[in-house]
Amino acid sequence: MAALAWLLIPLFAVVGAAIWGSWAQRNKTIGDVAELAGYARFRDAMERSHSVPVPSATTPAVHDPASASASASAPALSEREGSPATTTG
Repeated sequence: MAALAWLLIPLFAVVGAAIWGSWAQRNKTIGDVAELAGYARFRDAMERSHSVPVPSATTPAVHDPASASASASAPALSEREGSPATTTG
């Protein structure tokens, strides 16, 4: 009887290995397809969010008194040189 028990241990190991092997070799492309489709939707959304037109110099600016008073009290810096810009008026 003890010999039969020793033969059942490797048998259970083989059955367990076969189950694990079939699980490890399963078809994984279904998850990849869904993940790639989600990435494509994300990429399209990012392209749409960056394609919003930026107001150009010909577009009339909206006058906001709150921002005008805040910008008047702070010295204006030239974008190119980083030094205070000269303003007239």
